[in-house]
Amino acid sequence: MYDILRGKADGLKRDAIRFAGKLVRTPSLSLGEKDAADLVLQQMREVGFDKVLRDDYGNAVGIMFGRRAEPTLLLNSHMDTVDPGPDGSWDTPPFGGVVKNGRLHGVGAADCKGGLAAQIYAAALLKRSLLPLRGNLVVTATVAEENGASVGVQGLLENTLPELKLRPTFAIVGEPTNLGLYYGHDGWMEIDIRMESGNPFLLNDTARAVLLDCGRDSDLRADRQVQALETPEPVFEDLGGRRRGTIRMMRRLSEGESDASVLGHIHHEVDLLAQPAQAVAVEVAVREENQRLYNGRTTTVRRISHAWSIDPFHPLMERARQALSAAHCEVRPGKWALGRLGMGTAGACMLKQFQVPVIGYGPGHEEQAHARNEFVECENIAQAVYGTAAIVHSLVGIPVYGWTADEI
Repeated sequence: MYDILRGKADGLKRDAIRFAGKLVRTPSLSLGEKDAADLVLQQMREVGFDKVLRDDYGNAVGIMFGRRAEPTLLLNSHMDTVDPGPDGSWDTPPFGGVVKNGRLHGVGAADCKGGLAAQIYAAALLKRSLLPLRGNLVVTATVAEENGASVGVQGLLENTLPELKLRPTFAIVGEPTNLGLYYGHDGWMEIDIRMESGNPFLLNDTARAVLLDCGRDSDLRADRQVQALETPEPVFEDLGGRRRGTIRMMRRLSEGESDASVLGHIHHEVDLLAQPAQAVAVEVAVREENQRLYNGRTTTVRRISHAWSIDPFHPLMERARQALSAAHCEVRPGKWALGRLGMGTAGACMLKQFQVPVIGYGPGHEEQAHARNEFVECENIAQAVYGTAAIVHSLVGIPVYGWTADEI
């Protein structure tokens, strides 16, 4: 079987890299992904998905149906990218999709248009190899991942897939892992500290005191996680006789922490700082904002991404390891480091909100995400096509080595 996959993968290598380049050359800043979605839907039809659709959130969905209703494997990558920054800050055009020295350059190349191309072509590889599926394969290119807490994925799992009578048994996200098998990462939350008073002088003094406390070695920064707080200047607004000051913070979340406990701790510390004023009311909450998706749909987003991980010996990880090993691919388990606060994956939404076991496997280096002069190795994309197809077949394909996907 792996000889068949490997041989057919060689024939798809150029097409997969060429499609990744087209994606990079198609600007798709968060909440502006329409052109990229059009491109993905066209490509899904061309490679032979059984059903292709755009859902109510603007996500692109391709389905290859298996012989049975279950299990269902979800492959997911996001279409949106961050803003590349000012013109002239890149060595190559950020939307040029230039291939140079074996690397595809451009915004989103690693995060995660290379991964998206690899997942679509992994499905194409299985189709071309005539390897039948026992269960269903769903490949999705989702919106609004970079600009919020996986809005597109949440809509996909909450509404789109249930309406199609599909429930993912497990999932793989195509975020950059440099072809490692990743099983989790820390989270983050944006916090609004709101202070309100009828005395603008007391409010100003209290807000400055809180801001100062966030900038030194104090109780608000007493542990490793809180040291990642970002504290811009307070924003003041008049409320008809009263005045409100808001300080926005960002905090890393480790696994096992709840947003309620973190908010409670910060509220307590701010209350202590506000006590001398007494007339200042304090509220601490996760920041919320309204977002308008490219198709006009609006949604309220809580700016929080929970930490998540599955057991490194979870059956999903074990099966993926076995498949890569049998396919003579490198097997390298790990976790995302997420050095930049505010980065994350849809894995948090999948596992924490919908209890779908999830792992990451994709081309590109994590350090390239959101970086100037972002790139992904072309060979990485080709290898991800083959490796993803091997994992997919081990999970929802007709069994080869005596076990079935139903065992998970």
